[in-house]
Amino acid sequence: MMMTWSCFRPSVPWLLSLRLLGTAATKQHDALSMALAFEDPSVFRVKSLGELLRALGIFCFCSFSVLVNNSGKLMSITRTLLGRRGFSFLLRPTVYAQFVAGEDESEISKSMKKMSSLGLRPMLAVPIEEDLGESTGEKRYDDNMEAMLECVRMSHTNAWSRDPMMQLKITALLSPELCVKLTKLIAPKTYDLDLLVRAMDGEQINFPGLDEKEAAHFLCSLQRLNKIAEASVNKVRVLVDAEYTYMNPALSLVTMAMMKKFNQDGAWIWNTYQCYLKESRSLLLDTLHLSNREGFCLGVKLVRGAYMDKERKLAEKEGREDPVHKSWEETNDSYNGLLNVMLDVISKSPQRYRIIVATHNEESVRRAAKRMEELGIDKDGGSVCFGQLLGMCDHVSVTLAKEGYIVYKSVPYGSVDDTLPYLVRRAQENRTVLQGIRKERDLLRQELCRRIRLRLRGGT
Repeated sequence: MMMTWSCFRPSVPWLLSLRLLGTAATKQHDALSMALAFEDPSVFRVKSLGELLRALGIFCFCSFSVLVNNSGKLMSITRTLLGRRGFSFLLRPTVYAQFVAGEDESEISKSMKKMSSLGLRPMLAVPIEEDLGESTGEKRYDDNMEAMLECVRMSHTNAWSRDPMMQLKITALLSPELCVKLTKLIAPKTYDLDLLVRAMDGEQINFPGLDEKEAAHFLCSLQRLNKIAEASVNKVRVLVDAEYTYMNPALSLVTMAMMKKFNQDGAWIWNTYQCYLKESRSLLLDTLHLSNREGFCLGVKLVRGAYMDKERKLAEKEGREDPVHKSWEETNDSYNGLLNVMLDVISKSPQRYRIIVATHNEESVRRAAKRMEELGIDKDGGSVCFGQLLGMCDHVSVTLAKEGYIVYKSVPYGSVDDTLPYLVRRAQENRTVLQGIRKERDLLRQELCRRIRLRLRGGT
């Protein structure tokens, strides 16, 4: 019996090696957690005194929900009182300078060079979108296409970063009313992707369920999207934004058709998945299955989502089930679960799958970094990157970049008049994020106090 046990008893050196491996792994994870604690105010040392004060003032303003909720009305009143020129004079050095890169290419370049010096990459966003009742006609949609093509050109020709990205809202090129109708039409049976690809190539297609005028507009819109994709493929990655549930299926259909045509050799067209929606997991899994079946590469922008209040009110008004998760914790579980799904497939096929972890949530960022380490996914391999909004969450963005991760900032640009509606919508949609920036505000205060102490001591 003693002999039998000794045959199977683990040797002391083997047990010691296992213990040492476990200790090393624990130390490695502890080191990662310390590196990504996001508690270092020195990340703000690159900011001028004016930039520090501006950020502190705006973040203090944003901490009051009544001000954020009524920001559109407040700005409208201010504009009426001050006039267009006075209003622009007030906003340009404050809210505009905090969240917008500039109006023309020279201003944008200046902002982007500073961003690049911090190891951050720009993801340009043309601040154009429409909702129901805002459709403006083919001429406006053609103008919007030209603006998108200019965005592709700027992203590609300027040496701001490797592997440039840009954001695209399909409702800037295709009427929201038609998106809603398409969503209803494809609910029982979706269109064949090949039908849309042929339409992109200029073939005159009869779309089931659409009248002549609607079909003509859809055809023009698909060809506009085709021009943007042709201009960007092998140059700039185009991240298509998700919007409201009453039009998202149509947006995804069009995006999948673009993926089928342009993502054969790499993920150049990406889709967005909103994890606050109950259906987000099934949507992503269905897309993974579709990409395997159709043979295209998949790029995923993973977000929690920004339209929660409107989605809930609309569902209540229409007497249907709330499409949004019941709690913040359920949304977090959804986000982290889908993040794991994508990281797992990326670890097996990093050339065919990509993700941008688009979040300001520090815990999700740490989870992603830890899982990347466990799966052996390279920080700078390109298949996984992180994203935050310009003017916010710099303590997370800069720290990630310092640790060698790829980090993009969503960068809107344009005139005050062009960007104001966009900024108001983003503020109202992201007000929970804006109200939760206490940590960033505290770190900014610490850096400001450090400078004041230095000045009082006669330092620099």
